[in-house]
Amino acid sequence: MIEKILLAVAGRGLCEEMFNMLTEIPIMQQASVTVLHVVTPQVSAEAMSAKLEEGGKILADAVKSLKIDPNKITPRLKQGDPKDVVLQVAQEEQSDLIIMGSRGLKRLESILENSVSQYVFQLSSRPMLLVKDEIYVKRINRVMVAMNKSESAKQSLDLALSLIRDVKGGQLYLVHVNPDQKTPSGEPITTPETDPVLASAAAEAKKQGVAYKCINSKGQAGREICRLADEMNVDLLVLGSPERRPTIAMSLPDLDRLLGTSLSDYVRVYANCPVLLARTPD
Repeated sequence: MIEKILLAVAGRGLCEEMFNMLTEIPIMQQASVTVLHVVTPQVSAEAMSAKLEEGGKILADAVKSLKIDPNKITPRLKQGDPKDVVLQVAQEEQSDLIIMGSRGLKRLESILENSVSQYVFQLSSRPMLLVKDEIYVKRINRVMVAMNKSESAKQSLDLALSLIRDVKGGQLYLVHVNPDQKTPSGEPITTPETDPVLASAAAEAKKQGVAYKCINSKGQAGREICRLADEMNVDLLVLGSPERRPTIAMSLPDLDRLLGTSLSDYVRVYANCPVLLARTPD
């Protein structure tokens, strides 16, 4: 259940649009939201004062644009490094979901350009909804979940079902890339519905009364997931992403894993729709 949302705003308006689309979903209408804008330190008191004034306007405009009971909104204007402040506030608020904008930078670019969303994605253990700058935010009716045998995929399914089950005309797409060729009993998988991973997910969707379609595909997983999201014209892609917290120190990004092969990194960069990353511990 998503009850507390942290909405990090930067003055571009996309995250606010995404939030408003979410609040059209029945289960989301009881959620409260903390709207956060972070002002970075400046070289002089005069510059800092001007930035705080600008930040206050960005925050006020964001709050004004939200289609929610004002009593459920907590605005917060903070000073500091945005990467650290977002993580700190998410922890303080015990947020169930972080909504952030993303420039869609690739892994190395994200590190070199000090990407806020990549840093938070790397260090936070909370679900994150990333909205890229060039994405057109749509009403959420068509949701796709990338399935496999992992616990994070199961959590993704639960999250997707909770969002879509009360949406009139909602459609769930269950996708499994590179499935096994045979069932556990040794019979060949001839249709997506006979794929055990999709069959169990479909059974859960059916039990909750959600319309669904099962899709099997082959190839490079990230590329296929993005291609299918385009083909199905989905409004939201839900993907399981294990917690990627560094083992040495919270203050240092885990560069080896950032630069290595990562399905969630590929999808967050190349998907042409908002991406909701469901997190689970390794």
